[in-house]
Amino acid sequence: MSARTAPSRRILISGVVLAQPMGGVRRHNVELLPRVARLAEADGVRLALLVGRDGLPFELDARIERLASDVPAQPVWKRALSEARALRRVLGEARARGDEFALVHTAHLPAPRKLSVPYTLTLHDLRRLGDAHTPAVKRWLGARAVGAAARGARTVLTVGESVRVELLARFELEPARVVVVPNAADHFEPLARAEARDAPLVHIGHVEPRKNLEVVVRALALDPTLPRFVAHGAAKDGEDRRLLELARSLGVANRVTFAGAFDERELATLYATAGAIVLPSKLEGFGIAAIEAQRAFAPLAIARIAALVEVAGAETPSFAPDDAAECARALRAALNVERASLASARERVARFTWQRSAEIWWSAWRAILAER
Repeated sequence: MSARTAPSRRILISGVVLAQPMGGVRRHNVELLPRVARLAEADGVRLALLVGRDGLPFELDARIERLASDVPAQPVWKRALSEARALRRVLGEARARGDEFALVHTAHLPAPRKLSVPYTLTLHDLRRLGDAHTPAVKRWLGARAVGAAARGARTVLTVGESVRVELLARFELEPARVVVVPNAADHFEPLARAEARDAPLVHIGHVEPRKNLEVVVRALALDPTLPRFVAHGAAKDGEDRRLLELARSLGVANRVTFAGAFDERELATLYATAGAIVLPSKLEGFGIAAIEAQRAFAPLAIARIAALVEVAGAETPSFAPDDAAECARALRAALNVERASLASARERVARFTWQRSAEIWWSAWRAILAER
């Protein structure tokens, strides 16, 4: 076979979940799909994206064919049933035209079943296995779903090494079949630091139970000298209301604000004006906000979980996710961090770039196409 991939090859990507608010899954795809499409085009391969009933909240790269469907993004069970049918329909129609797809990719679970071609899968985290907020029965079912999807996939892409290690340990997969395609932070240009004397502690990301913002609220109650806390991001399942009620009961409601979803153009300003960024999650697959903060020269405090330590570094002020007193101390350490430490962190995260990740992703796909 020649070094270049056959020009008739196409890859079908399910983009149904990309209608959701900005978060790790959407950021990963918004940044990487155009870059991967360029690399694929250079090798004579075309990409097509299956778009769900809810559409896409961003412009799709012109190199990527857009295929409409009526698949809903939510609820998950309905999406799973109709998405598999839609993918099989698209594969059949393409085969009938003599312009078949060689591969299907999905960025979420559950993985589609009974496809006529191999599939690859991106796992952004393993919340289905370890999220304490999920009932035990659902965790058991989730483990079965993750295991079946990972074993059935030709290649599994993960966003971090910690997710890869856990997958290999739990499901005894061949190491070569699990590839890390990390997130990055070069999607915005940092501004010069401009924090005021009363600059707040800031969280950037969805407001949901696994993000564990409760520990920050409790830390504020333990240390009245800490700055106010502002959470920027869309709330899920009324978590913002629950936390505000907790803040009122602890007497710190005047120091806690849930600002809601923000415009992407605000991102650089949010980092530049924060006193410190706090990421208290109990479960993550990567933690884009950690390297965004470090790239923006912003002080950072993190929960001491594998994914966040992996990307932010062991020297970053950290705390046990359930320890409010330790959280308060880590926040104080972050607020007083030396400038040299911030500069060192910024240099270290420079290795994370979207272009490098796109090249890793495309290499994984190209290897599969070369086998067919």
